[in-house]
Amino acid sequence: MIRDSDPAGTAILDEGGGHVLIDTYGRVATDLRVSLTDRCNLRCTYCMPEEGLQWLAKPDLLTDDEIVRLIGIAVTSLGVKEVRFTGGEPLLRPGLVGIVERVAALQPRPQTSLTTNGIGLGRTAAALKAAGLDRVNVSLDTLRPDVFKTLTRRDRHKDVVEGLRAAGAAGLTPVKVNTVLMPGLNEDEAPDLLAWAVEHDYELRFIEQMPLDAQHGWKREGMVTAGDILASLRTRFELTPEGAEERGSAPAERWIVDGGPHRVGVIASVTRPFCAACDRTRLTADGQIRTCLFATEETDLRGALRSGAPDEEIARLWRLAMWGKKAGAGLDDPSFVQPDRPMSAIGG
Repeated sequence: MIRDSDPAGTAILDEGGGHVLIDTYGRVATDLRVSLTDRCNLRCTYCMPEEGLQWLAKPDLLTDDEIVRLIGIAVTSLGVKEVRFTGGEPLLRPGLVGIVERVAALQPRPQTSLTTNGIGLGRTAAALKAAGLDRVNVSLDTLRPDVFKTLTRRDRHKDVVEGLRAAGAAGLTPVKVNTVLMPGLNEDEAPDLLAWAVEHDYELRFIEQMPLDAQHGWKREGMVTAGDILASLRTRFELTPEGAEERGSAPAERWIVDGGPHRVGVIASVTRPFCAACDRTRLTADGQIRTCLFATEETDLRGALRSGAPDEEIARLWRLAMWGKKAGAGLDDPSFVQPDRPMSAIGG
C-alpha cells in the first residue's frame, strides 16, 4: 500500500511522465467503463422490475461532446488504454457510432469494446466496426426462447442470436457472451451453452449474480455460484485452468475447454473476488466517477465540465477520486450495503 504520497495522488507519474489513475493500494486504472444511457429495452429479473425504472432526464445526461472530452482526458492524460461502452443498453444511444468513431481517433488509440444485450446489433454491427469498435460482449442467458422471455420479460431471443451472428460477420471479435444463471430458470443450461458457444466460436463467460438489482432482492443463498457452474460444466467437458499470468487483471478466470483452442470464463465477483487486481474506473451516463461497481460514493465531473473547468482540473478530480478507492467491494463484510444505483444506472 502507498501511504506517504501526495493525498491526491498527483505526485505519482507513469513511465512517460503523464499522470495515472493510481490508488493507495498501488492499483492503476487503465480500463474505463463508460455508461452511455441508463435505459434498456429488456427487463431482466435480476436487474430491474417489470415496469422499468425512473430514467435519467435528458439534461442530466452527458452530451456526446462531453463524453468524448472526458474519454479524451482519460486516454491522453490519465493513462487509460481500454474503453468499454456500456449501459443500460448502449445501442439505444442515438450518437453511439459517432462517439465510437471519435474515441477510436484519439492518440494514443485506446482499445474499444461494447457490452450490449444484442438487440439492434444486427443492423449496427457493420457500422460500429467501420467506426473503429474492436469487439463486443453480448448478454445471453439461455438458449431457450421461452426461458428468455421469462427472464427478460421480452420476446426478443431471435434478435439477440441475429445480433451475435452480425457481430461475428462484421469482425467484432472475439465475440464474448455473458451469461447469468438463475436458480429454477436456466441453471441447468451451463453445458448446453458452452457446447453452443464452442460451435459458433464465441467465448462464453458466466457471471455470478451480483447485488445490483433495483429491487434489492438479491440473496447470497439463492445464487448459482462459480463452484456450481464449474461442477455442471465438468459433467460434459474437460476444463484446464489457465495460469495467473494469462489472466492478469481480467475479471474472468478462464479454463481451456477439452484441450483447446476454446476457453470458458467465470466472473465470480461474489465468491472469488478479484479486487486486488482491479484496473477499472467507471463513468456514469450523468457524469459521475465510480471507483467500483459497489461504491456508495461518486465524484461529479459533469458539474466541473459545465462550470468551465479546464482539462487539467477535471483530470485532478478524477485522480483524487481514484486515489480514494477502497481495497475491495466488501461483499463478505456483514456491514455491506448495496449501492443505491442499480446496474443499469452504473454501467457494466
